[in-house]
Amino acid sequence: MRLETNPALRAGTGYDIHRLVPGRRLVLGGVTIPSQVGLAGHSDGDALVHAVIDALLGACALGDIGHHFPAGDPAWRDADSLGLLVTACRRAGDAGWRVCNVDATVLCERPRLAPFLPAMQGRLATALGIAESCVSVKAKTNEGLDAVGRGEAIAAQAIMLVVGGER
Repeated sequence: MRLETNPALRAGTGYDIHRLVPGRRLVLGGVTIPSQVGLAGHSDGDALVHAVIDALLGACALGDIGHHFPAGDPAWRDADSLGLLVTACRRAGDAGWRVCNVDATVLCERPRLAPFLPAMQGRLATALGIAESCVSVKAKTNEGLDAVGRGEAIAAQAIMLVVGGER
């Protein structure tokens, strides 16, 4: 008996972390947040969107963000991460997949992100082509532990469900 190799539903996870540095805008979930520091990165450094992209690509078995948008490629220098997510969604769609939902968590000591979460959810929903009710973004601290807890970095993790795979 042959097992189904292309099931109708798949889940994928994503994770990203970037150092906080002076002289950069802080962008999370496509939202610019007032801050004295921003995330280092080849693109805009949006760790939340990067985690969502990896969750999508992983669910569709299409590799990872570095494969599709290499950090050394000048084409992606200072790129808008939401634009990268739209491109990743198009590639997933071309492979026969569509997004059902995403659940993400941002790990950040400061600034306080709660006021920005609804805007992040809206931006992600638009980029993914799904209803805002299918996008969850939460913010947590690391209770002073490790680089995130010391305020040196921001990390994000995401899980996504996709459906399709008929192609």
